Amino acid sequence: MPQFEKQIMKEIQEHKIKIYEFSETDDEEENKLVKKIKDLLLWWVVILPLKLMAKGSEEGSILGVLLKLLIEANSCCLFMTEHMQDLKDVTNNVHYENYGSRKLAAVTYHGVDNNKNKGQLTKSPLAQMEEERREHVAKMKKMEMEQVFEMKVKEKVQKLKHSEAELQRHHEQMKKNLGAQHQELEGKCRQFEDEKSNWEAQCVSEQQNLREPWKRTRRKGRSFKLSIDRQLRISYPYASLDIIVGSV
Repeated sequence: MPQFEKQIMKEIQEHKIKIYEFSETDDEEENKLVKKIKDLLLWWVVILPLKLMAKGSEEGSILGVLLKLLIEANSCCLFMTEHMQDLKDVTNNVHYENYGSRKLAAVTYHGVDNNKNKGQLTKSPLAQMEEERREHVAKMKKMEMEQVFEMKVKEKVQKLKHSEAELQRHHEQMKKNLGAQHQELEGKCRQFEDEKSNWEAQCVSEQQNLREPWKRTRRKGRSFKLSIDRQLRISYPYASLDIIVGSV
């Protein structure tokens, strides 16, 4: 039988099956009890249930055997009382976590059990969480970049709108100034035309006023010339003298 127990322990180690590690204490009696329980652990869990099941016992389950032995043994009951919280912590932190990890590891990308769909790849929960974290960080960076880009685009559009409004106001002001200058030039042109017309009329009037005395003087000059010529011809019958009298 010891050889059989050694073989079982060897197989347990080869398959990397973890056995509960009892916490160490300073009490020598308790340490002895812990050593005794460790020595009997294999007998309780493997050998005794096999013997009972071979005999057809109604209490052949491992859990039933362990509970019966622990309840009947006062020392074991005291041990369980002292180490119950540690057993609970190990159960919660180790066994339940391992069970949950195995279940999560069997889930594919689309939430389908790997046993039902062998063609899809699976990932461990930690790898899946790390990948989701990286995807979330990348998504946040992308969103931040998009937000910054959108803000820059809005600022650029706002600047363009402001520049367009400034150009529009400048265009309207120039148009208004050109309109005023055009009206001013038209007024000056009309004034020039009026002054030109008045000047031309004044020139015509002055020319007419100057022609009247000249005509009278010219008529008087002709009469005076004729009278002198007649007198000279009478005085000098052999010479002809013409006296031209003009007015300046």
